Amino acid sequence: MNFATDLATVTHGIQLAVAPVFLLTAVSGMIGAVAGRLARIIDRARFLEGRLESGVVEPVRAARMYDELRRLRHRGWLVNGCLALLTFCAILIGTTIVLLFLGETSELPIFKIATVCFLAGVMCFLSALVCFLAETLLATHLLKFAEFPAPVKP
Repeated sequence: MNFATDLATVTHGIQLAVAPVFLLTAVSGMIGAVAGRLARIIDRARFLEGRLESGVVEPVRAARMYDELRRLRHRGWLVNGCLALLTFCAILIGTTIVLLFLGETSELPIFKIATVCFLAGVMCFLSALVCFLAETLLATHLLKFAEFPAPVKP
């Protein structure tokens, strides 16, 4: 395997490989946001489970709490799927960066592999966004906006 020895080729290789880093920045931001959502889901589930285990919840309220726990479990699955897809995306984009640099600075014919890795990473990112949207929509269904009671007319 022969590597490029001139500065221009190495510089161009670095420039080519750095472009996908911006996608990695977006992925890391998404991972932070989604991990925060997962933490809130876990906290809420622990709170509800603690209340249910205390045994002081009336049956009607307990049924609503179990329904909320079921929905929280579903949200947790979506968030975990989103995190897995974002992690795969980051791995694929990182692999793309390495392949682009190697392809530019060596004689290895790996641009097709880099293309497949990049497109697979973008597909993982788009799929993660769909999971994020689904989880967000499910979370809004859990919201209970209490309405101000209408005044009683005398």
